[in-house]
Amino acid sequence: MAIEKFNIVLPPEIAYDEAHLLRHLCRIKGLNPSDTTGMRILSRSIDARQRQIKVQLSAELYVGENKPALTYPEPQYRDVTTSRHQVIIVGSGPAGLFAALHLIEHGIKPIVFERGNDVSQRKRDIALINRNVTLNPESNYCFGEGGAGTFSDGKLYTRSNKRGDIHRVLEIFHYHGAADNILFESHPHIGSDRLPSIIKHMRQTILSCGGEFHLGSKVDKLLIKDGRAIGCRAANGIEHTGDAVILATGHSAHDIYEMLLNQNLTLEPKGFAIGVRVEHPQALIDSIQYHREDRGQYLPAASYRLVTQVDGRGVYSFCMCPGGHIVPATTTPNLCVVNGMSASHRNSPFANSGIVVEVRVEDIYKSFDNYKELKGLQYQKTCEGKAEIECRLMASRSHTEVKFQAPAQRLADFVEGRFSSTLPQCSYVPGIISTPLHKCLDKPISERLQQGFRDFGKKMRGFLTNEAVIVGMESRSSSPVRIPRNPDTMEHVACERLYPVGEGSGYAGGITSSAMDGINAANKIIQLIKT
Repeated sequence: MAIEKFNIVLPPEIAYDEAHLLRHLCRIKGLNPSDTTGMRILSRSIDARQRQIKVQLSAELYVGENKPALTYPEPQYRDVTTSRHQVIIVGSGPAGLFAALHLIEHGIKPIVFERGNDVSQRKRDIALINRNVTLNPESNYCFGEGGAGTFSDGKLYTRSNKRGDIHRVLEIFHYHGAADNILFESHPHIGSDRLPSIIKHMRQTILSCGGEFHLGSKVDKLLIKDGRAIGCRAANGIEHTGDAVILATGHSAHDIYEMLLNQNLTLEPKGFAIGVRVEHPQALIDSIQYHREDRGQYLPAASYRLVTQVDGRGVYSFCMCPGGHIVPATTTPNLCVVNGMSASHRNSPFANSGIVVEVRVEDIYKSFDNYKELKGLQYQKTCEGKAEIECRLMASRSHTEVKFQAPAQRLADFVEGRFSSTLPQCSYVPGIISTPLHKCLDKPISERLQQGFRDFGKKMRGFLTNEAVIVGMESRSSSPVRIPRNPDTMEHVACERLYPVGEGSGYAGGITSSAMDGINAANKIIQLIKT
């Protein structure tokens, strides 16, 4: 078989049209497209820094034989039904799922506890929130099979290269049904429309290999013997023991922190971030980033990444969702929390992103010191509750009943400290209510956000506009609590065989980094069992 390799710079209309790309590559090599037996894109990334947009592309052409199947080594999942070793995993987000799958590859049985419902029922639970009907505190945008990442943009890009094998995480997603393009795009994402079926396939893999998956099983107690974690108990009475416990509960499982404190296990406060979610027309972001009025049919919805320093604290974009939607992410009815998501095609007319302000432990008011390890968590809840109260107050003036509507303000009005008498269209389905967010945010947060937006308006001309709307609160970008662990063994500092992992434990910040953290913990357990 002849393989022709290319590393080439192309315009978007060629790089993103496979038929056109094939003809172009054949022309370079003097081939007829009918002579080829296949083409594979190996990597693709956009360079939009100049007005002439370029796409860096690496590809292979195959001549003479059929294009070979994708060459990454498929995971070798083993039957663990009768395994002598089993590990308890609390939480089925990316950290928990990837830990479970990795354990199965090494012949160890995972037993997964998940407080929420499966992905099919979660869709129905989420629909009730969006229709302003009711909130299931155990099954929502944050809780349930797959964790908070299931109904998100599914961004897989991370800078955490030292955590582990990023490509292996992408391959495992692909093996369970993700599209081929996550293997070659520079900023891969799966999409909220495709993630649920992928997560379901992961559960089916676990079950088919003899692992266990207990849905609707909220863990309320760790089983500890002689300073060693041996299992856990759920509120529904299910109890299991094993060789170790992986705690992968996510950043919104606040009751887990209380459980740990009640069992005399150490926690510590950590810095986090608070802000808002800003939404622009996607066409506006496209025109700013691509330097043209219309991105056309080939370029993807444009994204951005922004960061600045204000008064010694970072102000930055987080979880930017091109062609996306803002969604209600609270787990408690009296708190206002929002997040962002987008489908695989990113075809919504809106672009949204969290814009958050760094909050260090020393920034938290001394009035929260009585909460000790949970001072940051209590401050977070207070900010979310204040936004909810202000939203209800504004709604009452127009005799509007509030359930899951969110406070909102036009962006330029927020920066200038003006009330917004009207609001633009917004993707947030439950609805938005005009609220002076510049007043209901704590003053240091509000002022840093205002200056941050001014800085961003200079970096992206047209970004600071009243065409954009901010929606509050974006407060769950990271956990305000860390569950301390030994850096070498990954075990809790005061409890052997207890492995805190992922976002909720304070050690990751997204799907891919959480997945790698779960895999790393699984590897520590594998080494322990095999020695």
